Amino acid sequence: MESSPPNAKVTVTIANPMGLHARPAMAFVDVANTFASDVRVRKGANTVDGKSIMQMMTLDATQGTQLLVEAVGADAEEAIAAIRGLVERNFDETE
Repeated sequence: MESSPPNAKVTVTIANPMGLHARPAMAFVDVANTFASDVRVRKGANTVDGKSIMQMMTLDATQGTQLLVEAVGADAEEAIAAIRGLVERNFDETE
């Protein structure tokens, strides 16, 4: 019997005042793409590929939006930890 690949998930809240606009969305995608795991992001009923800037921009995640981030693959835990850190640091934006 084959086991399923490791997965990890976390719910994050977008705290920066400008929300998930182009620059933080690109930072998210850049971090996600450093991992082999598949990264999916869900807002309500909408699920997108966390490695696609075009799909991430469709989330319209304003300040206060909660997103469920899930990674599936060998480095899923590491991917989630890195993404969580990025969001908690407000995407390294100062304003």
